[in-house]
Amino acid sequence: MAVAQLESESLLTVEEEGQWLLVWRRFRKHKLALAGMFTIIVVALSCFFAPWVAPYDPFVLEKNLETAQIVKNAPPSLEHFMGTDSIGRDVFSRLLYAGRISLLVAFTVTLISLSIGVFVGGISGYYGGWLDDVIQRFVEFLITLPLLPLLLAFSALMRGIELPGIPREWSSAIIISIILTAFGWMGYTNLVRGMVLSLRGQEFTEAAKALGMGDINIILKHMIPNALAPIIVAATLSLGGTIILESALSFLGFGIQLPVPTWGNMLNEYQNDMWTQPAKVFYPGLTIFVCTLAFNYVGDGLRDALDPRLKK
Repeated sequence: MAVAQLESESLLTVEEEGQWLLVWRRFRKHKLALAGMFTIIVVALSCFFAPWVAPYDPFVLEKNLETAQIVKNAPPSLEHFMGTDSIGRDVFSRLLYAGRISLLVAFTVTLISLSIGVFVGGISGYYGGWLDDVIQRFVEFLITLPLLPLLLAFSALMRGIELPGIPREWSSAIIISIILTAFGWMGYTNLVRGMVLSLRGQEFTEAAKALGMGDINIILKHMIPNALAPIIVAATLSLGGTIILESALSFLGFGIQLPVPTWGNMLNEYQNDMWTQPAKVFYPGLTIFVCTLAFNYVGDGLRDALDPRLKK
């Protein structure tokens, strides 16, 4: 009798597992997602701490200590892990510094696009009516426009602009981020609108209205948090796409300009050496591929972990 009473008391005192702890337990079961998250962390930290990790200055021409001659197109060695480029700069150091800008643009564009899309989609889905019609027609018009030609045109128009008081590399990165953001928020809008449409008739929405809560507060404190799972997944998956878009613009010569390195313009710079030194083209291409694949795996893992239909 005493044993049964103790067991019943222990069952009553067991704390319910937190939502995010449950999500983490599910996420850990996705091995590729874990590998992707580890890869992203390693690459991001290496690029962020590039001034301490990179063995050489990415803009300085390397010279032979004995002959004092510039070491051009040197093969991989202990001194230069990935060799040097056609004018003598260390490829590995440039790859790390390029990652700082490429990843910064990807995270900045995704965060700002997400914020705009979530707010506009929440307004559109919650109010409905003529406001929803106007927003949706505008979004549909932007979605039908050919993305890459528009990005190339706007990048060409704004390529020579330098923001006052900001270093050249960050100025061009900000301009590219603005252009990508201007055409990157529509997908989030449609996603959030659909979620809000399904939530605005729920009982908790009516209860919030009865308590006198304003419409904006209901959207920000109830609608968006309840739609958070698909938003997180969409944002994670779009990071890889943003890296590819920025790299494509830079590769075509309409993005961030040399000598400031990005993964895309490194591909453009090294394409002339594709047949003589293919490894130099391989390094930035592999980095773009690995990061994009890692973000996609993390997105897949989050989608499975945040799915409420899955069992513990």
